[in-house]
Amino acid sequence: MNARAQKILLVALAVLLLLVSGRMQQSMNVERDQLGLTHVAVLDNAPPMLAFTTVALGGFRGLISNLLWVRANDLQQDDKFFEAVQLATWITELEPHFTQVWLFLGWNMAYNISVKFKDFPDRWRWVERGIILLRDEGLRYNPDDILIHRELSWFFQHKMGQNLDDANMYYKQQWALQMRPYFGDNGTNFADLITPPDAAARQRLHDFTNQFKIDPVFAQKVDAKYGPLDWRLPEAHAIYWAVLGLDTAARHPDKVKSDDLITLQRSVYQSIFQAFHHGRIIANPFQQTYSLGPNLELIPHVNAAYLEMMAADPAMSDHIGTAHRNFLRDAVYFLYENNRLAEAAKWYKLLGDMYPNKTIIDGDTNSYPRNVTMDEFAISTVQTDVNETSQERVTSAIQGLISRAYFELAIGQEDRYAGFKLLAGKVYQRYKSKTSGANGDKRIPLPHFDVLNAFVLNQMLDPQQGVPYAMRAVIRTRLGLGPETNAPPALPASGSGGAETNAPAGRSPP
Repeated sequence: MNARAQKILLVALAVLLLLVSGRMQQSMNVERDQLGLTHVAVLDNAPPMLAFTTVALGGFRGLISNLLWVRANDLQQDDKFFEAVQLATWITELEPHFTQVWLFLGWNMAYNISVKFKDFPDRWRWVERGIILLRDEGLRYNPDDILIHRELSWFFQHKMGQNLDDANMYYKQQWALQMRPYFGDNGTNFADLITPPDAAARQRLHDFTNQFKIDPVFAQKVDAKYGPLDWRLPEAHAIYWAVLGLDTAARHPDKVKSDDLITLQRSVYQSIFQAFHHGRIIANPFQQTYSLGPNLELIPHVNAAYLEMMAADPAMSDHIGTAHRNFLRDAVYFLYENNRLAEAAKWYKLLGDMYPNKTIIDGDTNSYPRNVTMDEFAISTVQTDVNETSQERVTSAIQGLISRAYFELAIGQEDRYAGFKLLAGKVYQRYKSKTSGANGDKRIPLPHFDVLNAFVLNQMLDPQQGVPYAMRAVIRTRLGLGPETNAPPALPASGSGGAETNAPAGRSPP
């Protein structure tokens, strides 16, 4: 065999071996994935030098990651944030199974970087990017990771759900605008998501599950147990991710620490407690503004969540019991204010049965449930709330006083009607004066007094769920609203007892 033939044979053999090697490598890659032996991901959209270095020096990925961390930290110190998104992507792809990397980078975007911006839309972009990083990317690499589920739940519960950030109402509005096309105007529509009736509904379902990574069937199960929740609001999603984490933990008990389970369980009952306090949207269709008020339908579910948590965490049962007692006090108070006296009496009895030796009136060490009437407790709490700056408590106080005013009107007590309306107006004015300035009217706003008045009146005059027909007829007659129809009642004259007439600054209703 001459030299030329040898060269051709060797080249052919080399090509054959490369082809065989490639096929073998593909088979090995599949088996490595099946056996869970693949711990690194291929970088996407990285600069050529970084991609080459990562592949050629795979054992030095940790060193490359450290250099990126240093770069990201230097940029953040100099308030140069926009490269941080790409750096975070590369860092997480270099260390895709290191949970703390995902948690820190998501937290950094949602909390540390977001507050560097004054404009609310800019803040929202960073909060949303922190959620997307954990939900879309972190769970793609770590679908069974309990801590990522917990952190997602916390972002919805704390960053978006509470009012510690001046932009919290803007976050809620933006999230509600994203959720309304899927859950409808009342935030509870699951029918079209689970069984889409036409092609457009099927496309919405596809968009919803792919963009937000939410399983509507599982979400409906969550709502059946803890709801009815308004899925336009962040608390529903905080509960969803926490319950999904608990469900994941039940399927992979070998990967779970008991402390992580307790953290998820706390997220559930804390979020549903928040939903009880401000889980109902009060919209003003005339001025395109909205505010939040208590969702009293959640009271039985909040109570069950507390009892379940006390049973699951005996070491903390005393502390949880204190929170449960405070919840029962709020439940009695909110129901009493809204003239749901029979329900208030039921929960007041439970409060006395479970905590017979605990004081019930703030500042009075001798006031126990068994020697204080429900009226005495409610009146004392109203007196306290007149000096409150808690948006949900004051909203409930005003709504309750308005509701009681219309009840007194229906039974012929015009003087008491005028008195309750006057007191409601004074509570409203006092809250507005105490929260004016320092962004208080943006961070913890109240809707206009007439909006609260119309909201309560519409509820009371609702033919299906309002007060009895005879009482509705009397109220309508005394307010000059005309006979009952299917249309909502017209807004009566303000009679707000001195409440302001200019609407507070607000944003479009979700």
